[in-house]
Parts: sequence; C-alpha cells; structure tokens
Amino acid sequence: MHKQNQKLSIGQVLACGGLIVTLSMGIRHGFGLWLQPMTQAMDWTRQDFALAIAVQNLVWGFTGIFAGMLADRFGAFKVIVGCAVLYALGLVGMAYSATPLVFAITAGVLIGMAQSGTTYAVIYGVIGRNVDGSRRSWAMGIAAAAGSFGQFLMVPTEGWLISQFGWQQALVLLGMAALLIVPLARGLREPGFAGGALLKREQTIGQALREAFSYPSFQLLMAGYFVCGFQVVFIGVHLPSYLKDQGLSPQVASYALALVGLFNVIGTYAAGSLGQRLPKKNILAFIYFARSVVITVFLLAPLSPMSVYLFSAVMGMLWLSTVPPTTAVVAQIFGVAHLSMLGGFVFFSHQIGSFMGVWLGGYLYDRLGSYDIVWLLTIALGVLAGLVNLPVRENAIQRAAPQGA
Repeated sequence: MHKQNQKLSIGQVLACGGLIVTLSMGIRHGFGLWLQPMTQAMDWTRQDFALAIAVQNLVWGFTGIFAGMLADRFGAFKVIVGCAVLYALGLVGMAYSATPLVFAITAGVLIGMAQSGTTYAVIYGVIGRNVDGSRRSWAMGIAAAAGSFGQFLMVPTEGWLISQFGWQQALVLLGMAALLIVPLARGLREPGFAGGALLKREQTIGQALREAFSYPSFQLLMAGYFVCGFQVVFIGVHLPSYLKDQGLSPQVASYALALVGLFNVIGTYAAGSLGQRLPKKNILAFIYFARSVVITVFLLAPLSPMSVYLFSAVMGMLWLSTVPPTTAVVAQIFGVAHLSMLGGFVFFSHQIGSFMGVWLGGYLYDRLGSYDIVWLLTIALGVLAGLVNLPVRENAIQRAAPQGA
C-alpha cells in the first residue's frame, strides 16, 4: 500500500507531461498547412481534407473517454506509449494516402486515437493525482502553456519542412519526431499503478458517470467546451486558406498560427494562475465573450498582414486558456479518482464541436465559395458559451456516503 501513497515530483510531472503535450499538440496544430498542397497534388476538394480532420477530432474525443478510463485504472504510461506509436503510424500513413478514404483512416482515425492518449485528458489525470488542489489549476496552466509553446515551435517548423522536403516527406519526418514521446512517457510512470494495480476508489466507473451526467454544472461545462472546439479548430485549419483566398502569402498564415501558439503560452498560464484566486466559471465566460469580440473586430477591420498578426496575438491569449479552468472545475467538483475519464467526456463534447467547425468550414466553402457564414457562427456561439458558463457551481459535490466499489 505504501507505493500507492507515493507521488511523482511536480517538476518531473510538468517537465515530461509538458514536453509530451508540446509534441502532440504542436504537430496537430500545423495540419492546416497541408490543406492546399495536398488537395492540389491529389486533386481533392477542401471538403475531402476537412472531413478527415473532422473525423480526427471526433475520434480523438470519443476514444479519449476510453484512454482516460485506462489511464485512471492502469496508469498513464502504457496509454501514452501505445498512442505515440499510433501517432507515428498515422503521420506516415497520411503521407502515402492515395484516396480520401485512406486519408480519413490515417489522418482521421489513427491520429485521432493517438491524440486521445498523448494530450490533455491523460496528462491532466497524472497532474490531478500528483499535485495538491491548492496548486492544481496553476499546474494545469503550465501543461496547457506547453501545448501552446508546441504550436509556436512546431507550426513554423512544419512550414519549413514542407518548403524544404515537400509535403509528403515532411509528414514522414514528423512521424519520426512523434516517437520521442515514448521515452518521455517513462517520467509519468506512477508508483501507485505498478503492475496495473488499481487504486482504491469510493465509486465505480458507472457511479461516477451517473453522478456527473446528472449534475447540471457538468452539462454546462460540456456545452461551453463544444463551442471552444468549434471555434479553435475552424480557425486553426481554415485560417491559412482564408488568408490565401484574400491574397495574403502562405508565410503570413504560418506566422499567424505561430503567434497564436506564442501568445497562448501567456493566456493559458494566466488562466491557470487566475483559477487559483478567481471563480473559474467567470474566467471561462470572459474568454468566450472576448473571442466573439475579437473575431468581430477582425472581420470588420481592413485585412492586412498586421491586422492578421494582431488578431492572432489577441486570439492566442484566448486560444487554449479554457483548458486549465475547465478541467480544474471538474476536479474541484468530482475529485481526481476518475478525472481522466470525466475530462475525456467533457473533451468529447469539445471534439464534436471541432468536427462541426472544421467540416462546416470545408462544406460551406465548397458550396458558397466563402467562409462568411462560419465566421458568423463562431461569433454567435461564443456569446452562447459565455452565458452557459455563468451558472456553473464550482463547489465540491456532496455525497451522502461513500459508494462501494
């Protein structure tokens, strides 16, 4: 039993977890750079490409639930290693996909499964189990900032790889880079899960799910996270093509996405730190309202490289800054025993929104020749998400008595 009470050091968890998220999130944030070279080379439509990325987001969210269950029960290490291998296979498969269907399987299904075990739900489960509640929101902000730094670091790198080696070889090189996650996962091997041992819990999985889904605040958090996914994935995937359609160079898009990542380092860290002192629901409401304002100003202002960079910087402050307060609220309400799983369900809602954002972007562009309607949807949904977060209750749920496992 004494091993179950041991915890990893905060530094070790944040260093290894942060680097894993840096690689995993950094690689995926650059997929929009492949939209035009791949569709032109393969004679596909933008909808073909967008559908595969939409499938990726949906699979990521759905399989994240089960990755979270496995990580909660057997520890994160095995889950991360398996998903890192899937990441490498998916990236190499993307490079040699001959049809939209094969591309949907490699870029969509394989990479979606890979991301479920190498990103926030599983990493945050480790943080929740090894960092005291008084510092948990801050620690989650650090991990989210690492993902943002990955975007700043990897998007220009991916743009450079495409320009130097071509889009196909660039994907193969990224597949090799994804395998670096395997040695990093060793730093997240938790003593309490040695040999697959299950830590003692007050609830079974079924009891935890019934409790969460009957709690209104959990439902509101899921609704807000749906909007988050819709907004950021639509912008992340379609902004490069939108800017090129408006006559701006591809380099502007690369720098824009890099700026989103750079400024989101500040935004996510600030959101995590503020979550220790302010109501997290108010932080979330502010972020969603602010996104709608920023997008509105961007669409109304004259378009230029400078306006794009300003939009990217401000939007970057709001980009993944929803992640630390959302997950910290879930931990605060329900505890950490099933945090990866419950976080996986909330994230699944995010990914349904991601599916809708990226797919609608491609579908409506192919039908109407512009992204105008989807931009307007992102504004309206941001206002809605701000409103639904305001009634969230953050206090720990009161259980009548311990529930037998």
